Amino acid sequence: QVQLVESGGDLVQPGGSLRLSCAGSGFNINNYPIGWFRQAPGRAREGVSCISNRNGRTDYADSVRGRFTISRDNAKNLVYLQMNDLKSEDTAVYSCATGDRACQDSSSSWGSRWYDYWGQGTQVTVSS
Repeated sequence: QVQLVESGGDLVQPGGSLRLSCAGSGFNINNYPIGWFRQAPGRAREGVSCISNRNGRTDYADSVRGRFTISRDNAKNLVYLQMNDLKSEDTAVYSCATGDRACQDSSSSWGSRWYDYWGQGTQVTVSS
């Protein structure tokens, strides 16, 4: 059974940093694309970042580009989302997801149709 579990969410002050982790079970996360999404109260879910399994391709939403970095640790079977210079508007539940054909090009980075399995999410709150 494929499962994704996120961790690392916390309360942080504006300008601070957090690193989220996405762990997989029931499949080898190193061999699959992974996307990070977030959803704030009253707002639609939005794609934040994704990383391909084939060519190392990464993509970022304009709102986080230059502040967030997605990466893999193949030895630990984890995907990270390093978040720097956090802003109050980054407050949301962050979830990771996977799908066979996700993140292969710009058309497949964010659409929900590309992602088949989702984690429960971890809360990130940016507040002073």
